[in-house]
Amino acid sequence: MSKVVKFGGSSLASAEQFQKVGNIIRADKDRRYVVPSAPGKRNSKDTKVTDMLYGCYALAEAGKSFDKELKQIKARYEEIISGLGLEAGLLDKEFETIKAQFAAKAGSDYAASRGEYLNGIIMAAYLGFQFLDAAEVIFFDENGEFMAEKTNEVLSARMAEYENVVLPGFYGAKLDGTVKTFSRGGSDITGSILARAVQANIYENWTDVSGVLLADPRIVKNPVGINTITYKELRELAYMGFSVLHEDALFPVRTSGIPINIRNTNRPEDDGTMIVESTCKQPEFTITGIAGKKGFVSINIEKDKMNSEVGFGRKVLQAFEENGINFEHMPSGIDTLSVFVHQPEFEGREQHVLSDLHRLAKPDSIEIDADLALIAVVGRGMKSNRGVAARVLASLAHKNINIKMIDQGSSELNIILGVTNADFEQAIQAIYDIFVSTRL
Repeated sequence: MSKVVKFGGSSLASAEQFQKVGNIIRADKDRRYVVPSAPGKRNSKDTKVTDMLYGCYALAEAGKSFDKELKQIKARYEEIISGLGLEAGLLDKEFETIKAQFAAKAGSDYAASRGEYLNGIIMAAYLGFQFLDAAEVIFFDENGEFMAEKTNEVLSARMAEYENVVLPGFYGAKLDGTVKTFSRGGSDITGSILARAVQANIYENWTDVSGVLLADPRIVKNPVGINTITYKELRELAYMGFSVLHEDALFPVRTSGIPINIRNTNRPEDDGTMIVESTCKQPEFTITGIAGKKGFVSINIEKDKMNSEVGFGRKVLQAFEENGINFEHMPSGIDTLSVFVHQPEFEGREQHVLSDLHRLAKPDSIEIDADLALIAVVGRGMKSNRGVAARVLASLAHKNINIKMIDQGSSELNIILGVTNADFEQAIQAIYDIFVSTRL
């Protein structure tokens, strides 16, 4: 049995946190593969090392002195090294290389990746594990697109050579050797890629929360945690801003059926949340999660006998495509079709889109409804419970919240609601209360 364990920046922000991580890894011999992030904030006023690296490189790119800033970054690592009792000059040569590469303007991706790279060296030395540079085994093509199959082939072969490995997260390299990073939170993806490559039994993702919460704690006070959630449920929630882990981290493990366990470094005794392909376990509540985002606009298009006009939907979407605008949701009726898009993107191209809609689709009328929010109510328990939509509507009606749109997916896994931005937080609280608070 083998486990891949990924630790976030808050879990590795100081020597004290490193020691917690070391204890977690040593407590289970199956935790053989470790993916570290760069050091995060030690307190609310601190700066993440990745942000320090971006700032330092910006000076180098502008031709300004960056010695002071690089020394401050080195001091962060030396504090960790000293606190762990490791060799004092462990990273001296690495910082000489980084200084030279910054001066040569090696690129912002190279700069940002050094946070994970350096933390990986420290972690390997602390644990006595083999260090493997992600640039040697994680590949991107010349356009910066991740090469999943080549990576899996090479990484699987390399990992077979070692018993215990530290592989830094967040980055890889193009085929010419140029360092390329994933988007922010990309260490989650690295952990997933590694889990697939070694066919791990489980991928443990350690962070500063004890698993996935049913709702945003900034909106709902002390929301309950989720014991088990499926890939599909999390994907639906992630689409609406549920930010437990990077959404692209699901795909490598999903293809191999490897479960993800979200755990808390500061409370390792907590079971956390299991993210699985499928489960026979019944959820504690009818819904698994509530998530949402503000800042949408709805373009409501009306045309008689629209449903019998072949290609009408394509013509409507073409108007948005030609203006470089992605659509988020598209509910429809017999003679109506609404397109939800991000308001900031739409505002600058508003009249162009309307003109193109008239030219392409020739609607009878178009109305715009702005300052909207979308909310996703998700749960595998919704299939086996009657009246879920009715309860959602009742909870909002009780709070005098006007529903601008409601749409239930054919899978019966989710309900999408549209409300005004002003009603967003109250709507989430109302839905939480009727499905969860009344059961507690």
